[in-house]
Amino acid sequence: MLQTHRDAGPSSVAATGSLTPQAAVQSSLIADLQARKSVLPGGGAYRKVSDAVIAASAGAAEAELRVARLKAEARSKNWLPSIGPSVNLTSLGGLAASLLLEQGLFDNGRRKAEREFASADVEVAAVSLSVAMNQRVYEGLSYYVNAERARAQASVAEQAAGRLQEFGSIMRKRVAGGISDGSEQQVLDQRVTEMQATVAQDRQAEASALAELAAVAGQPLHGLSGLESVADVAGAEPLSVLKSRGEGARAVAQAKMQIAGLKPGIAATAGLDEGGISPSLKLTGGGLLNPGAGADIAALEQTGDVVDRQTAEAAESANRRIVALQAKKANLATRQAQGAEVLRQTESNLALFTEQYKVGRRTLLELVGQYDSFARLQRDQASLRFDIALIDLEIARDRGVLVDGARL
Repeated sequence: MLQTHRDAGPSSVAATGSLTPQAAVQSSLIADLQARKSVLPGGGAYRKVSDAVIAASAGAAEAELRVARLKAEARSKNWLPSIGPSVNLTSLGGLAASLLLEQGLFDNGRRKAEREFASADVEVAAVSLSVAMNQRVYEGLSYYVNAERARAQASVAEQAAGRLQEFGSIMRKRVAGGISDGSEQQVLDQRVTEMQATVAQDRQAEASALAELAAVAGQPLHGLSGLESVADVAGAEPLSVLKSRGEGARAVAQAKMQIAGLKPGIAATAGLDEGGISPSLKLTGGGLLNPGAGADIAALEQTGDVVDRQTAEAAESANRRIVALQAKKANLATRQAQGAEVLRQTESNLALFTEQYKVGRRTLLELVGQYDSFARLQRDQASLRFDIALIDLEIARDRGVLVDGARL
C-alpha cells in the first residue's frame, strides 16, 4: 500500500507567499526550513552582502510558492459539495436547465489525496524558494570573495612591480656606467612589464567582480572588506534531500489520486429545477470498464518504494558531494601550510641572494629573478584562503543555511 508523509486536513496551509508560522505547524519540512539560522556573522561584510542581495531579489520563487499556497487553499475545501448549473436536452428537443449539487460519499480517498498533493506541492515550492535564495546569496558572496581575492593579489603584484622598478633604476645606472649591457636592461624591463600586466589583470578582475556584485545586489556596495569564518552546520539536511522528499510525497499523493480514480465510488446528487428536487446516487471512477485497472493499480502502488529509493539516492549524492567539498578544503589547507613553508624558505633565499649581490657574488639579474619568483609565489599563496572561503560558502549553500529560514 502507498504511504504518505502526513495526513493533510482541510485548511492545512495559508494562502500566503512566505514560510509562515501557521504553515510550520502543519508541515515538518517547512518547520525545518523555517528553523534554520544563517551561519553568516551578524553585522559583518557577508551579512551585508546577503541583505542587499535578498532585498534585490526579483521574487519569482516567492510567486511560485504563493500560487502553490492558493491552490492548496482551494483543495482544502474539496470535501464540501460542489454545485453548478446543468443543461439537458428534453425528449421534445428543448433545453432544460437545472441546478445540480453533488457530494461524494465514497471516493476511495481521492479528495484526501488531493489535499495531500496540494500540501506537498507547497512544500516543494517552499524548498525551491529556499534553494533559490541560498543560491542567490551564494552568488553574491562569491562575487564579493573573488573581488577580495583580486584586491589581495593586486596588492602583492603592485608591491612587486614597485620593487622591480627600483631594480630597473639601478640597472639603468649600471648600463650608463658601462657595468652592464643593454640586454640585461631589456630582460629586467620585460619582467617589470609582465608584473605591471599582472597588476592590471588583477585590478580588472576586481572591478568585474564588484560590477557583478552590484548587479545582483541592485546597488554598489562600498566599505566592505575581509573574509569571515563560516561554520559547517553538520545537522542541517541538504536542501536537495528535502526537495527530493517533498517531490516524493507529491508523487505518492498523485499515485493515490490515480488509484482512487481507477476504483468505483459513490456520489449523491440532487437536481433542482421547476419540478422540484430530484435526488439520486451515481457510480464514479474512471476504471469501471477497464480490464487493465488491476495492473494499473498494482503499478501505482509501487510508487512509495520508488520514492523511498529516490530519496535515499538523493541523500547519498548530497552527502557524497559535501564530503568531497570537505576533502577539497582539507587539501587546500594542506597546500596553504606547505606553501607558507615554501614561501618562508624562498624569502630566506631572497635575503641570502641580496647579501651575496651586495658583496658581488650574485648579479643583479639573478637577484631580480629570485625576487620575481618570490613575488609570484606570494601572490599565488594569497589566493588559497579565498578558495577555502568559497568552499565554506558552497557547503553552507547546499545545506541551506546562508539565509535565515524566517526570512523566506
